[in-house]
Amino acid sequence: MNEFITHTQVEEAAAAVRSRTNYQPTIGLVLGSGLSSLADAIEDPDIITYAEIPHWPASTVPGHSGRLVIGKLEGKTVLVQQGRAHFYEGHPMANIVLPIRVMHMLGVRTLIVTNAAGGINAAFTPGDLMIIKDHLNMLGIAGNNPLRGPNDDAFGPRFPDMIDAYTPALRKLAKETAVANNFNIQEGVYAYVAGPSFETPAELRFLRTVGADAVGMSTVPSVVIARHAGMRILGISSITNKAVPDPKPGTELTHTEVLEIGKLIIPRLTALLRGVLKKI
Repeated sequence: MNEFITHTQVEEAAAAVRSRTNYQPTIGLVLGSGLSSLADAIEDPDIITYAEIPHWPASTVPGHSGRLVIGKLEGKTVLVQQGRAHFYEGHPMANIVLPIRVMHMLGVRTLIVTNAAGGINAAFTPGDLMIIKDHLNMLGIAGNNPLRGPNDDAFGPRFPDMIDAYTPALRKLAKETAVANNFNIQEGVYAYVAGPSFETPAELRFLRTVGADAVGMSTVPSVVIARHAGMRILGISSITNKAVPDPKPGTELTHTEVLEIGKLIIPRLTALLRGVLKKI
């Protein structure tokens, strides 16, 4: 397993995808834990398993199907990443973000990322959707930035700007879509941690103090790479549990709980994504 991904490896993966579809996607969607069923809405899809794509990282987490679904949704040609790889699964950071490089090489210029997250903000409740307005890249701050290593200028600049990484116009569109569909939507800062252990109360108190509204184990590496490539980005977190900094005795959180709440969120998330796609 290589620590860094080369331009040739990205080209080989992109060529494998092209050989299995006639679609030319312009919008990419990354679906998080328990959200893979959203891909069922794709019309006339071409389906490619990750095992068919060279260098593509495998996903081993329940709730992540491990395939690409390419087709039409709301009149747009989309590429849906149905499940993702995570740092805690043992992948080098560069491997985790290879799918985003491939999407860009295939012509994707707008990326919509979703995830399941714990709500740190006391105003959030399980079942909420949160538009990500900014993030805390805890792994990146500690040295595991997906851009670490040689920079390929063909992909993007050595030092990309991360101000407004989550495109303001897309965030505004998501808010308007939520209002049009008669449901409330939150907006906040997403903290990215390594996992797979859930956060300790002390860690949650720290994250709350430094400005996090929600916490999860994905998304941010993909956003960094998409930003590096100059893509437009919309991030949506499904708040699947309360990440309580001061839990009551006996409190316990499981991944099963995350998946169950995720199922309840799907109708609203589907309506939100369809509405955004319709107006992009």
